Amino acid sequence: MRFNRPHRPFRRTPSTTGGQHRKEPHQERPGGPSASGRRRLLITSATVVSAVLVAAFALRDASGPDSGAAGSKADCRPTALLEPPCGAWFGAFVPHERDDLPEKVRAYEKRVGRELDIVYTYHDMSLPSGTRREGQLLTPEERRVGEDHLLLLSWESKWWGGTERQQPNWKQIASGELDDKVIDVQARRIKDYGKKVFLSFDLEMDTRTPASGTPTDYVNAYRHIHDRFRALGVDNVVWTWITTGYLDHADEIKKMYPGDDYVDWVGYNQYNYYRCHDAGWLSFAQTQAATHDWIRANISDDKPLMLSEFGTATDANRPQRQAEWYAQVPGVLKGLDGVKAALQWNYRDPGPHCNLALANDAAWDSLRKAVADPYLNQPLR
Repeated sequence: MRFNRPHRPFRRTPSTTGGQHRKEPHQERPGGPSASGRRRLLITSATVVSAVLVAAFALRDASGPDSGAAGSKADCRPTALLEPPCGAWFGAFVPHERDDLPEKVRAYEKRVGRELDIVYTYHDMSLPSGTRREGQLLTPEERRVGEDHLLLLSWESKWWGGTERQQPNWKQIASGELDDKVIDVQARRIKDYGKKVFLSFDLEMDTRTPASGTPTDYVNAYRHIHDRFRALGVDNVVWTWITTGYLDHADEIKKMYPGDDYVDWVGYNQYNYYRCHDAGWLSFAQTQAATHDWIRANISDDKPLMLSEFGTATDANRPQRQAEWYAQVPGVLKGLDGVKAALQWNYRDPGPHCNLALANDAAWDSLRKAVADPYLNQPLR
């Protein structure tokens, strides 16, 4: 059984004006966009804006790294909330089985030519039973990887493969019903680990309503977990709130923000899906800029931001296109105010044309060169 998230939550397909978002291949939840809406083309004004953005980012890249990337190593050490002041972290989700996370991370690093700063893993809220460890935060393999990497743990209010009755919901979590067997147990594991970790509760929560509850239910559940950890003396969590960044969900996303006192970092997941979503090709800048600007205007104008998942599909007619896409990454990142981490999603999504992993040597070489940029090489200590 794969020791990572075995399925992706349902994701409605976006218009191309607000970035792209994953979808379930078989059906849509009632109230989702119409078929014609799913296939909207970029309107002329959006195309012009995107062209200007791409040109601006290219100009910035040509001018070299930010002045903020300069300075001594001591000046650039991470803050108490794991923010790199002189640049940004580079991380990835690396597909792995139950016991081989360290080996798979090393293989990825060898291919990309450097160590990852952040390694991203996924967990549910199931109870340990026999060899089942999906609900166990900080497995032995994660602890080994965490010796020389930062960890981002995604914790979902699910029981993967469980019955309907076993699935937790936000009201249960907020009421404290899961404290003794789930919340407190994992809080103590993190506390005993000692090192700081990024922790996300129910990433892409804007896709989980109404199945898991209302936006208010989510906020109450998130705050309960946060407050429970605090009551147990857990002070080594960096609270990371991750949304889709899909702007058709904008009103819902705003309602689901737990508040500045409960969030340390804000993350979002935007992709170039191309034929996976019957959409036009979007550059890296086009996938990120609109969501970034909306978050800065509507969620937080000063929290560190994380591109918690980013990646691109391929173009069968232009095999070099994926490589060209990744080549833009460092220049664009320098132009996105407050983005302090970018994590590549090196895996597939359900459906035809939906493999988002690096597809060929050219793509790997391009990413290798991109993440060698000094801006993405910051001291971990």
